[in-house]
Amino acid sequence: MHATDALNEADRLMTVCNSCRYCEGLCAVFPAMELRRTFTAGDLNYLANLCHSCGACFDDCQFAPPHAFAVNVPQTLASVRAESYRAYAWPRALAGAFDRNGLVIAVVAALSVAAFILGFAALNDPAVLLGAHSGPGAFYRLMPHNAMAALFGAAFLYAIVAMAMGLRAFLRDAGTPGRAAPTGVSLWQAVRDAGRLRYLDGGGVGCVNADERPTDRRRLFHHLTFYGFLLCFAATSVATLYHYLLGRVAPYPWYDVPVLLGSAGGLGLMVGTAGLLAAKWRRRPELRDDARFGMDAAFLAMLFLTAATGMALLVLRATPAMGVLLALHLGVVFALFITMPYGKFVHGLYRFAALVRYAGELGRI
Repeated sequence: MHATDALNEADRLMTVCNSCRYCEGLCAVFPAMELRRTFTAGDLNYLANLCHSCGACFDDCQFAPPHAFAVNVPQTLASVRAESYRAYAWPRALAGAFDRNGLVIAVVAALSVAAFILGFAALNDPAVLLGAHSGPGAFYRLMPHNAMAALFGAAFLYAIVAMAMGLRAFLRDAGTPGRAAPTGVSLWQAVRDAGRLRYLDGGGVGCVNADERPTDRRRLFHHLTFYGFLLCFAATSVATLYHYLLGRVAPYPWYDVPVLLGSAGGLGLMVGTAGLLAAKWRRRPELRDDARFGMDAAFLAMLFLTAATGMALLVLRATPAMGVLLALHLGVVFALFITMPYGKFVHGLYRFAALVRYAGELGRI
């Protein structure tokens, strides 16, 4: 017996699927499953994070409901996957709070930090708050650069440490046996598979969502979200190098590299997260994990708000609205940082680790 009902159900389904093996060509889950006759909790968490929830195995399964075996792999592995975020979270005490109230906590944190920044500016110089500012250093008239860097640097560092500790726990529990230790080849294969979302294609025909007709829409929205986030991170990294190495102070002209990267990334994030949210609401009930719907929606909502407030700040940065928009944007970014280790963001880390293990186990090149 396992610690949770979801793990027990996943164990039952993997045993049934191991006897059938009809779906072995659909994704990585089933070939990895076939290497096992029994399943530890670590094995099931590994398989759950290897699953991309394309839904193809549900429609292909002859034992799916209303059959007495009631095999529903996508929904069950979604539940196990969500439980793994909480099981490996660090510190563990915070996981339950974010799991139950992720969106509320994120919004409250964003508004609190925005209010703090607005209050800070109002106390120092009320005229600055609603004034129009332009040119290098305009953002730092609201809050000094060193204070801003200290506040958000601490939040970012906390997120990195917390996610690293969670990944360490996941690898210790669901990690790779010595016979299939990560190699350069398996790491590169995992990068390729993650970069093109190889297993979100239903075995080649596409992902099912609202009905039984497969499409590539969810895959496209995932790509826009993932690469949009990477472009925004690249924009922030270039801006950091500009500031500390070249002495060039934000905000930068619209044609400069950080602005171009951030604009492309922001648009990708807005379209991608909006598309994923819409797809999540339209997803067939038999494929959804309704108990964790709020956690998934909270993560996508925070990504969307980060991009939307950033784009609004870019367009209106030379107007009197700049102060309020900057405070809101920074508040949302701060909230995103502190909630990242306790929600859907970590699925990217665990899924990549699972893909590395899979590449090593199967000896793929």
